[in-house]
Amino acid sequence: MGVKLKNYNFRLVIEVILLTSFGIVVIGSISGYYQKRQIIGLILGLVVMVAVSLFNYDFLMKLAIPIYIGTNLMLAVIMLPVFSHDSHGAQRWIEIAGFKFQPSELAKILLVIFFAYYFGKMEEKINNLRTIIMALILVGVPLGLIFMQPDLSTTIVTFLIFANMFLIAGLSYKLIGVVLAIVVPSIVVGLSIIVSKGEKMAIFQGSHRYQYIRIMAWLRPEEYGDKALQQQNSVMAIGSGQLLGKGLYNSGVTSLKNGNFISEPHTDFINAVVGESLGFVGCMFIVVMITIICIECIRIAKKSKDLQGCLIAVGIAAMIMVQTFINIGVTTRLLPNTGLTLPFVSYGLTSLISMYIGIGLVLNVGLHPAKRRSGVIR
Repeated sequence: MGVKLKNYNFRLVIEVILLTSFGIVVIGSISGYYQKRQIIGLILGLVVMVAVSLFNYDFLMKLAIPIYIGTNLMLAVIMLPVFSHDSHGAQRWIEIAGFKFQPSELAKILLVIFFAYYFGKMEEKINNLRTIIMALILVGVPLGLIFMQPDLSTTIVTFLIFANMFLIAGLSYKLIGVVLAIVVPSIVVGLSIIVSKGEKMAIFQGSHRYQYIRIMAWLRPEEYGDKALQQQNSVMAIGSGQLLGKGLYNSGVTSLKNGNFISEPHTDFINAVVGESLGFVGCMFIVVMITIICIECIRIAKKSKDLQGCLIAVGIAAMIMVQTFINIGVTTRLLPNTGLTLPFVSYGLTSLISMYIGIGLVLNVGLHPAKRRSGVIR
């Protein structure tokens, strides 16, 4: 089936460019150096997005197994000192000839492709015990590798993307209810154990100790002083912006970015800068734009020609929405500090280009719609 230009979703392209441009302006109010690099990231992202969108995703489905194997190898290589770049005690970057990138960001996209293939192939057996166990094993390998970096936040995001795709693939609602009935109380019990015995738990020893400190600083900020200060300053900054904010280029010494009250505000805590500088209106602009982008992805999913295309679009939408929820949750202190970027807004070339690859995949699905009007989302 030939590609028709009328099926190219230029509306989605405009939406992601608009949100990225908004982020570039905010980054520019913090640092001109990072703004220039983010502009380069936008240009590269657009080139990659267009290239990916013009490939028929059926071709990617044929390469799904090599993609899965390559993803795990890429995540494993980061453990080797010759390639890895240590940042704040975590080995999350690969550095070759001065160029570095974060494999886990790209891994999220590649795993969306693989599980779209796997769930599509197993569509008629999706609720078989063997299929469920195999799916959990297949996702467990990359999740384990990401967790070992250590990177708990990306591990959680990747699992939630997988869970959303599994649900849309047709997983039984009864099974989902049973899982939730187990998981929710387990989270409550787990937090209680962490509070009482977490410091002695093996899972929080060595390079993973910072995860325990972040959780405790969130639960008991009064006891952890400077470890909780970043989130507390973020909340105060957002609140101080009120409705319209203090202005992007305000010169007040008490400003979040001017007073260095948060390290690297152009990345994980850029939402705090938006709240302080542009107020509630600026923060709501991000939320509305992310929502519109995700709805557009879901609309494309509903018109897809098969389950695999549907799952690709749903997986990318889930990635954007989950990561946004967690990032904003961190900056408003609803969640522990995680280190996740805000999609399309935060500075980060690997993150930005990966997001544009994801959008390229969604556009690809949109270029090959179903002949019938109804989609495949159940």
